[in-house]
Amino acid sequence: MITTALTDLWHGFGVALEPHNFMWCFLGVLIGNMVGVLPGMGPLATISILLPLTFGIKPVGAILMLAGVMYGAQYGGAICSILLNLPCHPPHAVTCLDGYPMTKQGRGGVALGVTVFASFVGASWGITEMIFLSPVLVKAALQFGPAEICSLMLLGLLAGSTLARGSPIKGVAMTVLGLMLGIVGSDIETGAERFTFGITELDDGVELVALALGLFGVAEFMNSVNQQAEINTKYTNVRMRDMRPTREDVRRSIFPMIRGTIIGSLCALIPGTGPTIASFVAYATEKKVSKTPELFGTGMIEGVVCPETSTHSSVQGDFIPTMSLGIPGDAVMALLLGALMIQGIVPGPQLISQHPDIFWGLVASFWVGNILLVLLNIPMIGLWVKLLTIPYKFLFPSAMFFVCIGVYAANNDMFQVGEVLVIGILGYALLRLGFHPAPILLGFVLGPRFEENFRRAMLISRGDIMVFIERPIATIFISVTVLLIAAQIYFRLTPGKKKSIAALADPGAMVEQPLAAE
Repeated sequence: MITTALTDLWHGFGVALEPHNFMWCFLGVLIGNMVGVLPGMGPLATISILLPLTFGIKPVGAILMLAGVMYGAQYGGAICSILLNLPCHPPHAVTCLDGYPMTKQGRGGVALGVTVFASFVGASWGITEMIFLSPVLVKAALQFGPAEICSLMLLGLLAGSTLARGSPIKGVAMTVLGLMLGIVGSDIETGAERFTFGITELDDGVELVALALGLFGVAEFMNSVNQQAEINTKYTNVRMRDMRPTREDVRRSIFPMIRGTIIGSLCALIPGTGPTIASFVAYATEKKVSKTPELFGTGMIEGVVCPETSTHSSVQGDFIPTMSLGIPGDAVMALLLGALMIQGIVPGPQLISQHPDIFWGLVASFWVGNILLVLLNIPMIGLWVKLLTIPYKFLFPSAMFFVCIGVYAANNDMFQVGEVLVIGILGYALLRLGFHPAPILLGFVLGPRFEENFRRAMLISRGDIMVFIERPIATIFISVTVLLIAAQIYFRLTPGKKKSIAALADPGAMVEQPLAAE
């Protein structure tokens, strides 16, 4: 198996290093690194804006670019957390706790240096995990029938909603809303219209591009348009020689790096956890095993290395269930899953055998992209920080322009532009009411496949719902789902646990986020 995997990986490098694929990979990581620095943009909004562009690109180049945006954004987010105490994205909120104190001590360059190296180590482990675990999962998944697939998707939907930011009940409500949007259009069995309200443009359902651009383009713009805080760049003058860690820094970073890598890779295999929870679990673990836990928050290098390593290990590991099983762990993965479906490619057990160029080219591009990110970050940190001085009143209108152009260019249809506007207003209202819209995308992408497999399981079992109990694999997934529900109820009813669970569900609440000078 190892020889086969290495042979396939060598083939993947041949695909990833083709000039046009390499160009798309470089473009993706460059854009991702840039938007990782900008608060409010993030990989979700950026991938949504770039999604229409992929229609004219071959599938391999399209997925390489979108994946590059995703993991490239994680590199950029660490820069602002360490130098500016500005967690642009939730996974980096915990990095502020020790990263910014190191910057105020004049050691911000060292923090960035070990972060770049730790990020590369975590990402490399996640890639290695994908190389050897994905084929194993595929062999197991080929034994799955409709009942097993349906129960696994149910677990993914519930985990993605209850482990998302904010209240689990709100997360479930958003997932149900996504499921409802996913069944708009023609029935998959009979072709009858459902919930179209006589609007013929909805016969083919709500467009994924319109939903993504509305929820993560228009809604985020409306939510962030009034941000006027100034950015303090007092500590951002970092030279390359300032990034060189001492021997003591390296010694203190080795074991936190290993622990963070393991935690991130384990979290990646659990649907719905993702890099945010991985980074906070890693920080809490590192503080627990430390001999000087009272010093955390004062500039401990372990408090920077461990969560950053776990973040990147988790980001790369998230591709394992997405590509091999077709089960996205979070909203970004759901969007990447949708991008492949738009290209006519269904991720799942057959992906490796039917589309080896896409799978192994993507795996190889991870290493190519992460090396590019190391080379980009070291000399260009000053430039990335300068991007923060761009006023929001110029940044977001530009993004809105590309949203409108992108959605219209997809099908030359003004109805979809209106669709984006309506969804954007709905998304903004949900944000203001405290409902995070990310689970909507998860429900929208998985909903039709969940319905299809549920109905198929019912047809095969002649309507006997006990098929989900009688089949062992399906029983395991249903049992885990029930345990997850019971755990959420327990933590909601136990006062002492509420605060810790809320901290994991909404990490940004744990960290003060000053945008101006102290």
